Amino acid sequence: QVQLVESGGGSVQAGGSLTLSCAASAYTNNCVGWFRRAPGKEREGVARIYRVDGTPDYVDSVKGRFTIVQDNARRTVDLQMRSLKPEDTAMYYCAALVARSSRSCNTAPLGAFRNWGQGTQVTVSS
Repeated sequence: QVQLVESGGGSVQAGGSLTLSCAASAYTNNCVGWFRRAPGKEREGVARIYRVDGTPDYVDSVKGRFTIVQDNARRTVDLQMRSLKPEDTAMYYCAALVARSSRSCNTAPLGAFRNWGQGTQVTVSS
């Protein structure tokens, strides 16, 4: 079974940057997403990438600040985060699924994603 492992979390001040990495033992799924759960809130999607053509998708609150990229050499899907805000504080997770198209990848419900990692904590202080 494919295992996903997140890394790169940490504590930064508002306005800072972090890059999270999602490493897979083998990327058999072509749609990878980054999600987060803030204290007292439900898990939400942050960004997704359709690995077939690299099509990204972002939740509105991170557009222009976060970038999701795939690094085929390292077999990772990275989430580059800049201009971080305190409201970005959360546990960040990656997960994957098999999608028929970029549209399917971008619209798949959270419950369709599999191979959830253990998460990596991001804390942004004001």
